[in-house]
Amino acid sequence: MACSNLTMWVTSKPTLSDTSPLSFSSCLNPFQLSNHSSTVSNPSRSSSVTPVHCNLRELRDRIGSVTNTQKITEAMKLVAAAKVRRAQEAVVNARPFSETLVEVLYSINEQLQTEDVDVPLTNVRPVKKVALVVVTGDRGLCGGFNNQIIKKAEQRIKELKALNLEYTVISVGKKGNSYFLRRPYIPVDKFLEGGNLPTAKEAQAIADDVFSLFVSEEVDKVELLYTKFVSLVKSSPVIHTLLPLSPKGEICDINGTCVDAADDEFFRLTTKEGKLTVERDVVRTETIDFSPVLQFEQDPVQILDALLPLYLNSQILRSLQESLASELAARMTAMSSATDNAKELKKTYTQVYNRKRQAKITGEILEIVAGANALV
Repeated sequence: MACSNLTMWVTSKPTLSDTSPLSFSSCLNPFQLSNHSSTVSNPSRSSSVTPVHCNLRELRDRIGSVTNTQKITEAMKLVAAAKVRRAQEAVVNARPFSETLVEVLYSINEQLQTEDVDVPLTNVRPVKKVALVVVTGDRGLCGGFNNQIIKKAEQRIKELKALNLEYTVISVGKKGNSYFLRRPYIPVDKFLEGGNLPTAKEAQAIADDVFSLFVSEEVDKVELLYTKFVSLVKSSPVIHTLLPLSPKGEICDINGTCVDAADDEFFRLTTKEGKLTVERDVVRTETIDFSPVLQFEQDPVQILDALLPLYLNSQILRSLQESLASELAARMTAMSSATDNAKELKKTYTQVYNRKRQAKITGEILEIVAGANALV
């Protein structure tokens, strides 16, 4: 039984005064309208429902397809949730090392307050050219995650152009690489690809590139653009000044405000009433305070030269980990929405299928009754 422009809220008793040309079969089957009339008796309800143009077999196929899609999106949601947990563990486990480095750098800086120290990574020069490190994801199906950070980069590029400053881009991630490759008018210094789980080796590759650009004075400032992980349902693209570093080892935003976080929200998968749910905890990492009478055997300048690149690497690694956690959280949210939409679509298709099947059976019964009455 093929579909015409059909909805299920038509009158079940056509009258002889109806001026629409109804065929004999449509009189026997009140659920089937002729091709000349597709008027619905209740327009207020029909306006919220999109007519489905297909037969019963196609509807069964669509229901099966939506069911399979729902299973896939549900599985992707659970996989993303499990990976978010691992990404958060990596961020939290790296925090004591990062905070200890801050304490050491701060202690050394206190001893060097009265000395004229020349450390390349802390040299502040008049800005003529800026390097933008843009961190994106490697995959899609994560909502607007990649678009948000790319729009942030475009906005920053417009601001630099308005200030008559030169710029170059270091792209990290396949999505960002493909975006900048399609736009040759944007100068790109290097294309780098991320991994499933950021490692110190990947952070070292980025740090070596920005270090060489800054020390050789090819650029006067390096800014890091990545997506900061806030919660499972919220992440924000941010811009941090990566170089020059603060002598105290703090990472600051473009306004000079310190942005080092003190605690993390930690999420874990649990079961509740037979379904997987997500619970959150706030985790604050404890670090050991340094003694104010700490003595260094080596020259503090040498220690500073060795620790600042190490701290630079740790901050890049942290940004990669946070970006990955944000991507996985965005994918988890997107797949959750897709699963809900698939359930709703399956419900709608099932209702239409049942109504059309009932209409077909009713029509066949009416045809049998009419044929039996004609033989009497």
